[in-house]
Order: sequence, then C-alpha cells, then structure tokens
Amino acid sequence: MPPPEPARADDSRPTPAWHALEGDAVLQQLHTTARGLSAADATARLERHGENRLADTPPVPLWRRVARQFDNLLIWVLLAAAAITVAIGHGIDAVVIVAVVVLNVTIGLIQEGKAERALAAIRNLLAPRAHVWRDGHLVEIDAAHLVPGDIVQAAAGDSLAADVRWLQVHELQVDEAALTGESVPVDKRADPVPTEAMLGDRRSMGYAGTLVTRGQGRGVVVATAMATEMGRIGRLLQDVGDTTTPLVRQMAQLGRWITLVVLAAAALLFVFGWWVRGLPALDTFMAAVGLAVAAIPEGLPAIMTITLAIGVQRMAQRRAIVRRLPAVETLGCVTVICSDKTGTLTRNEMTVQQVVLADGLVDVEGVGYAPTGALLRGDVPLQPAELWREAPALLALAEGAALCNDAELLQGEGGANDWRLSGDPTEGALLTLAMKAGLDPVRLAEERPRVGVLPFESERRYMATAHRRGDGAGTRIDIWVKGAPERLLAMCSHELDAHGRPQPLRRAEWADQVERQARQGRRVLAIATGTLPSHRPFTHDAVAGDLVLVGLVGIIDPPREEAKAAVAQCRAAGIRVKMITGDHVVTARAIAHQLGLGSGAPALSGQAIEALDDAALREAVQTTDVFARAAPEHKLRLVRALQANGDIVAMTGDGVNDAPALKAADVGVAMGHKGTEAAKRAAAMVLADDHFATIAHAVEEGRTVYDNLRKVITFLLPINGGESISLLVAVLFGLALPIAPVQILWVNMVSSVALAMVLAFEPTEADVMRRPPRQPGEPILSRFVLWRIGLVSALFAVGIFGVYRWALDAGHPADVAQTLAVNTLVAMEIFYLFSVRYLKAPSFTWTGVRGTPRVLAAVAVACGLQALFTYAPFMQGWFGSAALPLPLLALSAGAGVAVLAVLELEKALLRATR
Repeated sequence: MPPPEPARADDSRPTPAWHALEGDAVLQQLHTTARGLSAADATARLERHGENRLADTPPVPLWRRVARQFDNLLIWVLLAAAAITVAIGHGIDAVVIVAVVVLNVTIGLIQEGKAERALAAIRNLLAPRAHVWRDGHLVEIDAAHLVPGDIVQAAAGDSLAADVRWLQVHELQVDEAALTGESVPVDKRADPVPTEAMLGDRRSMGYAGTLVTRGQGRGVVVATAMATEMGRIGRLLQDVGDTTTPLVRQMAQLGRWITLVVLAAAALLFVFGWWVRGLPALDTFMAAVGLAVAAIPEGLPAIMTITLAIGVQRMAQRRAIVRRLPAVETLGCVTVICSDKTGTLTRNEMTVQQVVLADGLVDVEGVGYAPTGALLRGDVPLQPAELWREAPALLALAEGAALCNDAELLQGEGGANDWRLSGDPTEGALLTLAMKAGLDPVRLAEERPRVGVLPFESERRYMATAHRRGDGAGTRIDIWVKGAPERLLAMCSHELDAHGRPQPLRRAEWADQVERQARQGRRVLAIATGTLPSHRPFTHDAVAGDLVLVGLVGIIDPPREEAKAAVAQCRAAGIRVKMITGDHVVTARAIAHQLGLGSGAPALSGQAIEALDDAALREAVQTTDVFARAAPEHKLRLVRALQANGDIVAMTGDGVNDAPALKAADVGVAMGHKGTEAAKRAAAMVLADDHFATIAHAVEEGRTVYDNLRKVITFLLPINGGESISLLVAVLFGLALPIAPVQILWVNMVSSVALAMVLAFEPTEADVMRRPPRQPGEPILSRFVLWRIGLVSALFAVGIFGVYRWALDAGHPADVAQTLAVNTLVAMEIFYLFSVRYLKAPSFTWTGVRGTPRVLAAVAVACGLQALFTYAPFMQGWFGSAALPLPLLALSAGAGVAVLAVLELEKALLRATR
C-alpha cells in the first residue's frame, strides 16, 4: 500500500505547517530523501497529483456573452423604439436605433472576460523549467512535472516553480513583493519559524512565482499547481464575483422607470382616445406610438457611453488608463481608497533618512537614488568639502558605505534626478548617501582597491570587505563591515568620537539609538571599521572582534511628496484613505504618520485580522486606517467589510497578492509601471505612473463625469417630457398632434443628441473636490433634478403647443404649424443648453454666454440640420415639413429666449433661498 501523500488543493485534510517543521521532519512526511525522488516514484506522484499548472477556467461561449449584453432594460427600450419606427414605416430611423444598440453591445463585449484573463496572467508566472534531483542526479525538467517531494535547486535569477521548504541556503534572498508586498528581498534560512508566522515572515519557505535575487538554496517541494500560495490566490479570484457599479444600478433603475411610465402612459392614452373620446382606433394607436417615441430617450444610452469614453480619454491624459467604462464614474462616488504602500504611497526606493554618530544625529535630505539633498546637523547644512574637518566620523561612515558595497548607480537620460540602481536597494541607498557626502564611489574604489570580501550570510548577518590603502612600505589593509546593529555591536570594542578618534564603546547608548530608529519604521544598519595586520588572512575570525563602530544609518522607503498632498486632497473631499500593506507594522505606522494617515486607532496586523469575525472586522475598518502584514485573503476581507458598511471602495495594488481584492473592489486600481500582469488584468484602472496622486486626479475626473451625465439627463428628459405632454394635451382635447411621431424621432435622434453630446465635454467645476462623495444610494434623479425636469417639460410643452395653436389660428397650413412647432422645440433646446451647463450657477455671464468651442459648434450643427429639415425638398417629403418665413423663425427663437429667462430667474430664486 503506497504511503499517504500530502494534501492537494481539493482535499479536506489540513495542509501541514511546513514552515514550522524541521527539515528532516518535512522529508519524512513527504516520504522523500535529500537525494530526491526516483524517476519511477516521480512518475507515480505525477499521476496522482497532476501537472504543476494552475487550473484553467472554461471560456464563456460567445453567444452567452452576447446574450448577457441584452440583460439591460434600456437596450430593450431601444429595441422597442426600433420596432415602433419600423411599424410606422421609417426603416432608416430603425437602422439608426439598432446601430446604437450594436454600439452598446460591442462595448460590453470588449469589457467581458476580465477574471479569465487575470487567472491566465497568474498562470504565466510559474517558471517553465526547474532544476531537480532525480535518482541522485541534478537534472533540468519541465516545471509542469514537479511533484511534492522533489528536491529542487535554485540560484540567483531563478523563478520558483512550486512552493518549497528550504533545506539548505547560502546567502539566499528572494523577492516576494508580488506575493507578500514586502518592499525588499527577504533573507531565507533553513531553520523552522513559529507556526503562527504570517506569510511574509515564513523565512524557511519559498513560493511559486517569486524570484531568487541572491545566493543559492536547496529545498523540497511541498505544494504544486493549485495547492501553492499562487494557486490559492487563483481560487480566490475565481470566487470573487463581478461588482456592479452605482451608475449601472442607477441607469438600470432609470430604464425601468422610463419603461413603466411610457407603457402605462401609452396604454392609458389609447384607452382614453379610443374608448372615451371615440377616436378612430388607428389614429389613436398612432398617437400612442407617437407618445412612446416622444417619451423614450433613444440617444441616452449612446450619450452615456460616449460621456464615459470621454472621461476615459481625459484620465489617460493624466496617466490613468481605464479598462472598464463604468469605473470612470464609480470613482466619483468612492468613499474609501485602500492603498498599497510600496511603490504607490512610497517611492519603492530605499533612502537613508538619518545617520547616528557618537556626537549626535545627522539628517539626510532628499529621497530616492538621486544624490541631491543636504546633510543637516540640527538645521545647519554640512558642506561636503569640509566634512574632513567638520564631521570626520560622518565622512568615514560615507567611505565605508561606498566601499563595503556591491551595488552600482547609473544616471539615466531623464536629468539630474534620474538614477537607476543595479543591485540591492539597501546598498543603493548607502551609495546615494556617500555621493551626498561628496564622494565618488567609482574613484574611491580605484584609490582603495578591494582585496578581499566576506559576502553577507543570513547566519552571520554582516558583510565585510578589505581594501588596500597606500603603496610600498606605507601600505595598510582597511576593513569595512556593515550589517545588523546587534551583530556589529557584539563585534566592536570602540566607537569613533566627534574628532574621528577611537573611544571605548558605549554599548547601551547605541542600543537605545537602534531602538529609536526602529520605532520610526526605519531599517537600521551599523557600519564599523578596523585594520587587518599584513600577516593575517582575511577571514571571519579576523573581523570577529575589536572593531570600531563608526555609526548607524536609518533607511526607509520614503513616502512620495505628491502622495502626501493627494492624501490631504482626498480627505478634504470626504474620502478616507487606508493603507493595506504586507510590510511590518512598525514600518507601516511610520509611513502612515508621515502621510497624515491614522485615526488614532492602532494598526492591525494580518494576525489580528484573522482573529476577528466578519462583524468585528466591519467595526474595526471604520476606525483603523493602517493594516500591516496583510495576506491576499486579508485584503479581500477588508474590501468586503468596507463594502458591507455601505462604502464604495477603490483598491490599489501591484502584486499577484492584490489581484483578488482588486477584482472585488468597486474600482480596482493597478500599478502600470511596477505592477504584475495579474494585478493589471484584475483591475478596472491602471496607473501608468504608479503615483497615488493620479488616483486623486482620477476621482476628480470621475466626479466630473457624473456631473456631466446628470447634465445630459437633465437636458434630454425635459425634451422628451415636453413632447409627451404636448401629445397628451392634443389627445385629451381631441386635437391634431402638434408634432408627428416621425418628426419627434428626428428631434430625439439628431438635434437633441448633437446638442446633448457637448455636455459630455464640460470642464470640471471649481468645487468638485471640496464636496463630500455623493451617497452610493442617491438616485441620479434627485429631487432637484426631478423639479428641473418637471419645470422645463412644462415650459417646452407650452412652447410647442402654444406656437402650433397660434399658427393654426393665424391661418397657416398644418404642415407649416407642425414645422414651426419642431423649430420652436429645437430653439428651446439650444437656449436650454446654455442654461443646463450650470445647473445652479448663473448662465448670464461672459463665460456662460460665450460657451465653449464645442458648444458653439453643436449649436451651428443643430441649426444647419434644422435648416435642412425645414427647406430641403427631400426632407419635406420624408418628414412632412414645410418652409418657414423669417418672422416665424424669429418667433421660434423668441420662445427659446423666454425659456432661458425663466430658468435664470428660477436659479436666482434658488440661490437666494439657500
């Protein structure tokens, strides 16, 4: 009987805490040895476990994706309008409406399938090849053939293909940022860690999809395919359903209301005209059809799509690439932004912020790898050329930082602040410090050539280099050591004083300074020096004691300056900002403090999040702004807890670990520069510059889009309302229709759309980022909008019916009266356009009267189309229009001026009573 195998992804058996077991115990549980599996055993396990590939999700058939696009009541309203226009014999108009339907369906299809592509992006992260011990030999195999129990070998540059428990390591560092959010590569070791250790603290483990950046390691495969941490994230993605945006919900509700009102009004009109008035059934039916055509805003879905598309273009100009159209508007009602720390709120460039010397502190200005920024003692800048005299210990520390270093900084083509790092981020920060102190690392390395090196090892926790100084009889070998402060303090007996002379080491005082730096979220390194006697080899024993401590450096990934301003701007706009990071609690708290985040509640760790049930977590997210050591499922729970509280959540992230939360959020925002493909495909928006400030700009654009959509609705619905009321009045009083159904369709699909289109281009209003977010449940037809729609509908109805009856009473033919009514309707639309651009502000200003180039162009187009409608013989044949003399055209324009005057008076009264 074969031995039991480790649990697979679909097993109910709990997976052992591999990170907490000794290496021998892991091998024993997996029934393998340090020499690896035999080929036969590996083949048998491959049959039981399957290939090391993430599961594929069957693609949704095209017909089903198309059918889903018709699950929209406004689409059915448009199709009904098309059917009506066919019934009344106007096929061209039906073609136009069907074209609008096709446009909406096509856009919807383009936005489909994001979850499948996000999963495909994660699948591509698994390495295609792996080095594995089989039958006692190291061989290279297809990574898909790895099985639990395989012994794998990994070196710098390798991407891990499965989850492994390290058995042997040598200076091994792994970049796990895509999985854990850790801002720097993690040192790995073979020793077990506590069972309760969070994902980012499991130093004895390596995970599929992460990259070895330094050293070598040998480990045993403990999980493959969907049983890996990467596979677990894939399952989380599959479990996360698509979210519905507030705009989509509101427009669906609006469509339902329009449909119900139109059908009810048309039915009542038919019953009243035929049964009560005794009108012919065909005439009454055509009147009901006319009412339906008048009441349906055929152009609204198309204009909504175009408005969102314009918002997409504007955001693209501000470095925010929108992948799903409704996300544009959703940003406008975001109440909470959950942001990753590394690379979004911070620069993802390690920087020395403070140097601790025996005689005090030196603050270091500047951020990133650009060597710009002063060295300040108190508020007094130190001159690099005078450091040998003013601060010899600082100069010595800068020399050690440059010499005991394997990194390289190269200036890019982007100017003085464009510097690229080749090597470890921490060493890059030390090189930048040396350059700020006036040193040239390349020249210094030539003057003091390296003659020996003891590379960093996780067991020893330091790196040491030996350098030759001088020539001939005056030659001496200097030793420079950098590493963990507690390790170097144990190796030092003296310290450099203010004059650069050795003095007895004050161990307790230095330990206190280390603690102070750590409390500020900084990574602390110590730098020490010594001399190597010419007869002694350069070994670990040679640097084990009697070193001189030069000082400490406090290093941190600093917040972006623009992020501080953006956080303040978001808070002024009523948006709460929460930091969710995989980094340590102390570091997260320190960065949050510098950004102005934190509501006073302590930061919550991933371990604390796990201990809370859903109800307790919902309460915690209301008062806590900083979450650290967060795993993928923690981020997902936090997003869902905020949504359960009624918040509209934007989530930012760049790693694979962020993908489930990005998909679950109302707006997922991925980093385009340093983000993983999985994060980008799960998100609704991608930031091309990775700046948090771009999110604030996107929120501003989102609010502008919503404002413009509301203006479009407030513009279009009164036009339909005025047409409908005029038809109702005609039927109720047994009068002829003032506008024929086909003429209504002309106005709705041509002039109204042409004029409404320019509202999508309206600029951002001045107070847009000083308002609180609108409530997610707030209807798009607010009380004010409903009042304005009712008022303007009444004005339009009076204008249409008034000029029509006047023309008939004045003896004009019916076709002239109807043409006058249509032209009056368009004239009122044009003047109403100037009013609706400012829903409450006055339009009688130079800016308001002048409009924008697009407004003036739209007015010119509408006038030209109306001239064609009125005077072109072929249009007269199609629409039953007639030529109008100039006095009647002036009457139409006068009606438009009257509407504008009434609305400006109404605005003035509203402002006076606020």
